[in-house]
Amino acid sequence: MGSSFYHNICSLLVVVLASTQLAIGEPTDPTDGFVELPFNTSFYHIQKPYDIPVDQRYSFIDGIHKLWVYSTDKPLAKNSPTNSRTEIIIQGYNYSSGIWQFEGYGFVPNGTSGVCIMQVFGASPHATTLMLRLFNGTLSYYRAPVLVSNIYDRWFRLNVIHDADASKVTVYIDGVQVIEAPGRGGKYHYFKCGVYSQPDASYYMESRWKGIKILKKM
Repeated sequence: MGSSFYHNICSLLVVVLASTQLAIGEPTDPTDGFVELPFNTSFYHIQKPYDIPVDQRYSFIDGIHKLWVYSTDKPLAKNSPTNSRTEIIIQGYNYSSGIWQFEGYGFVPNGTSGVCIMQVFGASPHATTLMLRLFNGTLSYYRAPVLVSNIYDRWFRLNVIHDADASKVTVYIDGVQVIEAPGRGGKYHYFKCGVYSQPDASYYMESRWKGIKILKKM
């Protein structure tokens, strides 16, 4: 009798815990309660190595932004100390307050590594509030923690919410929250996505983006 009772209690606990984990991991729509803002070429431009034309590092075909860069490329400006990059810079929506959101569907081909694929720019004393970096297929918040263990060769939905007033940033992958992190100061912010080489970068780096939206909580 005692053994059977104990077994039943343990079974019930397993079911409750499994149900709780399922609820936590269920996809949601992070855009609920947000208003989508206009987004076109008036609101963004392309940063790329300063010594080559845009079309040698960026294309926009059938609704897909393709951005690529080589580790040996020049920085965005002749005297810039930064690494090589090709990024979509969404400076048409600079902000210093409020709750803002970036949504986009990203794709990173196998082999791209040592690269930042998305940023919330602006911080103090740092340069960024958020960096999503990719190393050998693993997507991380900066260097750690790991957010997704293998993100190569598939489209994923990325939502990044920056509450500038509360100084926090929340990241969702495919509708599932993967991290909530504190803000890092700074007065002005904007979103960026593409490829920005980091330490231990692969020779060739590429990311693709579609369905980019900028949203704000009114």
